[in-house]
Amino acid sequence: MSDFNRGYARPAPAATDMSVDAGLRAFMLGVYNKMALGLVVSGAMAFVTSSVAPVRDALFLTTPTGALAGYTILGWIVAFAPLAVLLFGGFAKREPNVRSASIMYWTIVTLIGASLGALFLRYTGGSIASTFFVTAASFGALSLFGYSTKKDLTGFGSFLIMGVVGLIIASVVNIFLKSPMLYLAVNALGVLIFAGLTAYDTQRLKMTYYEIGGDENALGVATSYGALSLYLDFINLFQFLLAFMGARRE
Repeated sequence: MSDFNRGYARPAPAATDMSVDAGLRAFMLGVYNKMALGLVVSGAMAFVTSSVAPVRDALFLTTPTGALAGYTILGWIVAFAPLAVLLFGGFAKREPNVRSASIMYWTIVTLIGASLGALFLRYTGGSIASTFFVTAASFGALSLFGYSTKKDLTGFGSFLIMGVVGLIIASVVNIFLKSPMLYLAVNALGVLIFAGLTAYDTQRLKMTYYEIGGDENALGVATSYGALSLYLDFINLFQFLLAFMGARRE
């Protein structure tokens, strides 16, 4: 579960008729296309790390039946590496360019994809596929709401981001407590929080587009960061839904 610096300025929704702005549509289409390609790359990496025996055994511990039993040291490093890249990227590049933003995006997408191989070892393929389609449909509806609503979601989004911090803390605590009730609560809240963040981040991207105007470098950077934001919303929403809908391997 990760979240990146959502520190774009957030002007209040203007009276501009955004629905007819071809530039905005092109920008959002670029964000969605990059996000979708990132999901494809992550899916391919997850398949490799769960199916290619030498790679799988380097990252994960499995039972005799092939189900997930745990992580190797390298597996834990890969699992937490995206957070390290996010933190390093945020501090090292205060004014990122198009190339550095794109490199960070594809690095995180690849690393998260590698760690998602654990899901293929924990859940059946059928339940993963059905949960993915439910997530895609939900994400599409929520993103459309964020794009079309006239209500300013800034305050709502700030509250949700604080909720993400709480989720991370609760998840770490439950590694030691192993409480089924806390596990259930974390996953239920996770679904709600990342559903809300999907709408919030979509609206924020609209505001970002109007703030940066025609600056091509800023638009390129915003495309990568915007794709990363929505990608993380999708992946987290998918994983929390999978906790409810997924059928575990025996």
